Amino acid sequence: MPDVSEGVVEVERLAVAFTRLLRGSGIDIPLGATLTFGEALRTVGLSRRDDVYWAGQATLVKRPEDIETYDRVFDAFWHGVTARLTAPLPPTVVTLAFDTGEEPEPATEDAAQNEQNDAPVIAVRWSPTEVLRHRDFAEYTPAEFVEARRLMTDLRLARSMRPSRRRRRGRRAHGTPDVRRTVRDALRAGGEPIRRSYLTPTETPRRLVLLLDVSGSMEPYARAFVRFLHAAVVGRRRVEAFALGTRLTRITRELSSRDPDAAITSAADRVADWAGGTRLGDSLRAFNDEWGVRGMARGAVVVVLSDGWDRGDPSVLREQMERMRRVAHRIVWVNPLKASPGYAPLAQGMATALAYVDEFVEGHSLAALERVAEAIAR
Repeated sequence: MPDVSEGVVEVERLAVAFTRLLRGSGIDIPLGATLTFGEALRTVGLSRRDDVYWAGQATLVKRPEDIETYDRVFDAFWHGVTARLTAPLPPTVVTLAFDTGEEPEPATEDAAQNEQNDAPVIAVRWSPTEVLRHRDFAEYTPAEFVEARRLMTDLRLARSMRPSRRRRRGRRAHGTPDVRRTVRDALRAGGEPIRRSYLTPTETPRRLVLLLDVSGSMEPYARAFVRFLHAAVVGRRRVEAFALGTRLTRITRELSSRDPDAAITSAADRVADWAGGTRLGDSLRAFNDEWGVRGMARGAVVVVLSDGWDRGDPSVLREQMERMRRVAHRIVWVNPLKASPGYAPLAQGMATALAYVDEFVEGHSLAALERVAEAIAR
């Protein structure tokens, strides 16, 4: 890269533009990494290409498999920056063409001028929704949480079914003979059982119980999980929601409002120990004593959304998980930390509860919550 002063190009604008291009190419970059990259550029300057390259790779690339994409985008982007810095007259402009799958807009006068100048064009397929689906909830911006709420509204939980005592009329000769209907039809035909009726078994949805850990260690994820709980409560019947912290709080009624903002605000006001400590064992004991063992958890799918950090006695947690295991149909544990590289369930609470869990899944992103929905339906 030629030797030029930093005053020729605004370093911050270059850092933001380059980071956006990397995100559009599929590299997941947290917001803080963009700021770190800008500081690195101000330190090393723009005079040496290698310095800029390594400043970007050190601050923006977190996975080895992203290096190839980074190299390709860097060569194309900084080739255009080099041309801009060395042009004595009107600078060469790099055109970033993002293909979002929508119909292209009519070319403007500026775009036509760029084409005449043979400016390098970088065509990148980019979908903001797809990038957001795989981003960790802990890295969300407030604007991204608003978009995630809309996407969660569209999330539908399939129902886990169980056999019902009720039976319905069947059209084929399967199931139990319906003697009453057969006799009634025979009387209409002069006493001859011309047509025989049958009863077939039916199914009914299992109750779904959602237990959300709202402790301080879960705060980055609880904001997203409470929207997931709201979507579940308003999207289907027979759903119960509770908050687990230093005590148990039932929030089903608060989340039943169709207005997401009103529902979540009401639930937050209801939970007095939000972002506080964690006593999973004591909270589960309160649930089992007052709600679960008495009938709410019997034959139900129980979903615990927690990182497994517990300050209570592990023997209490073990006893309550065993009680819940005896009455629940299935227990699904959703831990957002499970997606971390090298994760192992070594936390005291998680290690204790894992023996009583049917499915142990991650829940750090929208895509992961879709898999949680699948686990609930199984």
